[in-house]
Amino acid sequence: MHDAKTNLSRLVAAVETGDVDEIEIARAEHVVARLVRPRARTPRSPGSWAGKLRIGADFDDLPAEVAAAFSGEAP
Repeated sequence: MHDAKTNLSRLVAAVETGDVDEIEIARAEHVVARLVRPRARTPRSPGSWAGKLRIGADFDDLPAEVAAAFSGEAP
């Protein structure tokens, strides 16, 4: 762990440049972390949730007791 702290920039650079695929960091001979290159992101597709969610007709209605609680009135 101490070596990883001391050489973190070098370890990240080695993974970044592709010199190594991954680096395992261990404490007391047990792996506690891995440095790996991030996966390529897939492009977002706006609107992919369209038609998959249903919102009730009363979604925008605020119940009277909730409005009273926000204004400090006793229910």
